[in-house]
Amino acid sequence: MPTRRTQPAGLLRRVALSLLLAGLALPVMANDYPTEARVDYVLGCMASNGNSYLTMQKCSCSIDVIAEHLSYEEYEQVETVLGMQDQRGELGVLFRTERGMQDQLQALRQAQADANLRCF
Repeated sequence: MPTRRTQPAGLLRRVALSLLLAGLALPVMANDYPTEARVDYVLGCMASNGNSYLTMQKCSCSIDVIAEHLSYEEYEQVETVLGMQDQRGELGVLFRTERGMQDQLQALRQAQADANLRCF
């Protein structure tokens, strides 16, 4: 009766290497947000949605989803645009009407919509 052969060590090494390389190919973008930015977002989100443990979990999930959509640099730019839109005069008009800035805001809104669907 033939005996069952175990997988050759070379095959196992190739499979392990393939899995490792596949993991390295995943985007790292979601991890480029500093802790301070994540905490600031979560605290603001909790202030808007209730200061409970469940809300903290949902808000933490939300910033993680946003980080999947936008790099931290893009997120910072959008936060600046949002802050500057309230300015009076020509500067405020620029931040409210310039097409590139509106596209950035739209990208954030889409990320927030996905976060709401997935987390809340």
